[in-house]
Amino acid sequence: MRPIAPLGPVTRRRPVDDPAVRLFFFHHAGGSHLLYRGWTRHFPDDWDICLLDAPGRGNAQALPLIDNCADLVAFFDDTLTPLLNRPFAFFGHSVGARVAYGLTRRLADTNRQLPLWLGVSSFRAPQPDAAGPPLGRSLESDAALRDWLRDTGGAPDRLLSDDSLWNAFAPVLRGDLGLADTWDRDPPGTPLPVPLTVFGGADDTVVVRHQLLTWPRLTDNFLGLHTYSGAHFYLTDHREELTRRITRTVGALLHP
Repeated sequence: MRPIAPLGPVTRRRPVDDPAVRLFFFHHAGGSHLLYRGWTRHFPDDWDICLLDAPGRGNAQALPLIDNCADLVAFFDDTLTPLLNRPFAFFGHSVGARVAYGLTRRLADTNRQLPLWLGVSSFRAPQPDAAGPPLGRSLESDAALRDWLRDTGGAPDRLLSDDSLWNAFAPVLRGDLGLADTWDRDPPGTPLPVPLTVFGGADDTVVVRHQLLTWPRLTDNFLGLHTYSGAHFYLTDHREELTRRITRTVGALLHP
């Protein structure tokens, strides 16, 4: 069995040097590549599955945190460019959807190779005129943030009740919520020439259905909205269904 690729922002549980496609997974606020633990084995053997860590967590814990969306997109641009020499696709959950979209937009704006497909999960499209207070500002107190995580299922009970774990986790999460708050600063631009699929939880109270439906105007090839039972982290209970759908979608684009 081949060893796991070295630690760093990209974790490849089953590295493939000459893959049919590379599929990159971007995690949620406060999260890490562990959101996608166990997903690799559900994809074809000739697909290179790349699980990403933003700086300051997971296998990139030694790197300093980044608290600005544009800077994080630039970080992943620099990090992933050597791996974009094969057909590739992006999937991002929650704030990870924002980063995956931002990186796709950056590649388009610089006339580089684009992903075969972009999957965005549990996050809304950019809206410069979005109403309401920034999420990070509305959750400034520890009590408000913990209550929000309990309501959304965004963290295990042990983390929320153990002060030592919480004190290590909270700064990372707050930084990531700040990333979400910079989402709407730039206009969305012209529709991307990239097939795009939207995913969400039917019972999600953080990002509701009408917010998910803000995505079609940002692509010239919208492949639909797919919802599953569950709240903001619905995907933890639907791993096999999601990986089957992603495999079918990307496979069809690889071999039209």
